[in-house]
Amino acid sequence: MQSQADQWNPDSWRARPIKQQPQYDNPSLLSEVLGEVRKLPPLIFVGEVDRLKQYLAAAGRGEVFVLQGGDCAERFQDCNKDAITSKLKILLQMSVVLCYGLRKPVVRIGRIAGQYAKPRSQDTEVVNGQEIPVYRGDIINSFEATLEARKPDPHRIKRAYLLAASTLNYVRALTKGGFADLHQPQNWDLTFMQKVPQRQEYERIVANIRDAIVFMEALGNREESLRSVEFYTSHEGLLLPLEEALTTFAPEQNHWYNLGAHMLWIGDRTRQLDGAHIEYFRGIANPIGLKVGPSSDPKEIIEICRTLNPRNEEGKITLISRYGEGKVKQHLPSLIQAVRGAKIPVVWSVDPMHGNGIKTQGGIKTRDFDAILSEVQESFEVHQQLGNPLGGIHFELTGQDVTECIGGATGITADQLDQNYETYCDPRLNYSQSLEMAFLISRMLGQA
Repeated sequence: MQSQADQWNPDSWRARPIKQQPQYDNPSLLSEVLGEVRKLPPLIFVGEVDRLKQYLAAAGRGEVFVLQGGDCAERFQDCNKDAITSKLKILLQMSVVLCYGLRKPVVRIGRIAGQYAKPRSQDTEVVNGQEIPVYRGDIINSFEATLEARKPDPHRIKRAYLLAASTLNYVRALTKGGFADLHQPQNWDLTFMQKVPQRQEYERIVANIRDAIVFMEALGNREESLRSVEFYTSHEGLLLPLEEALTTFAPEQNHWYNLGAHMLWIGDRTRQLDGAHIEYFRGIANPIGLKVGPSSDPKEIIEICRTLNPRNEEGKITLISRYGEGKVKQHLPSLIQAVRGAKIPVVWSVDPMHGNGIKTQGGIKTRDFDAILSEVQESFEVHQQLGNPLGGIHFELTGQDVTECIGGATGITADQLDQNYETYCDPRLNYSQSLEMAFLISRMLGQA
């Protein structure tokens, strides 16, 4: 008799109910484009996926910390040198600050090179009196608010693949070519701290990092790790026809891998136990993130984890909590206790962004810096009280000086949001807010 795993194949999800998928007018064109993508080289390597899983296993034991961050939804137009460089720069700088404060290695995972699709709460919206399909990300349709532009276009899938490949190529060049050299922290921009009490403390941390590197090298330690870093990619595995096309069987490992990203996650809207997304994800060897929020039933989350990880591998599942400020202590303890009671190994991460969305009086979507930090604090306290390691944090951020979230040392107010509000979906922390957040979290978790 065949086991459940034996019955899986990359397209078995098609027999399950599915949510958050676009409706294409031309299915044959969609099949043609997916066929072209299948013939293209994979974006990442099997060995990289397995190595990340080992790091995540260590994070689950509290030995490593995971920083995951990047755009809410990547835009095609942002596949350029400056945008990619700025995203990588802020993630590297945040990771160094966290590494210094926590006194443990930090694994960097970008929401990059594939985060082109977004789930939406409604299928349509009314613009200028006309009902049109909602924008679902550049891989599906255009942000331009016309009926024609909002039609799902299969050609966008291949373009997304090619742009992801270009992004990855440049990221690899940067991380291995000297951009990540830790000898350069003096290039960090701390001007946003000029008028805040913590400025001297943050400058002291940067100075201490530089001194530590000089001291290590004075002792003869000239490790390559001081000049280059490992960097992994992730995206929400939402558009299943594409994820299927990126799935390959690795004979040596005897497993199927999605070679479009090192890690993929399942969102709060698509984690139905009998749904297509769970069916697809249960068959791949990649590490998988699972968003959990106020609607999560601990019993159901346990069943999902068992379905996704039947061999109970360490590093396979990351539970990314997203409750919102003031709701963490109501929901998180019962989930932690249930998962521990079921003896399921997971990495615990906190996403303090998605539960803290608000709208201004003018109807602009934003997030409050203090609320984001508060959810991190609440999550840390719950994990600490239960003796459970908090293994990571998940941000929507950019390395550019956008004005999308209010608060932080620069004091962005609701009235200033329209100065440089660029996101097509959810608001992101800008460069200064992201780096400030890293300093504050470093002090919170490690007393830097």
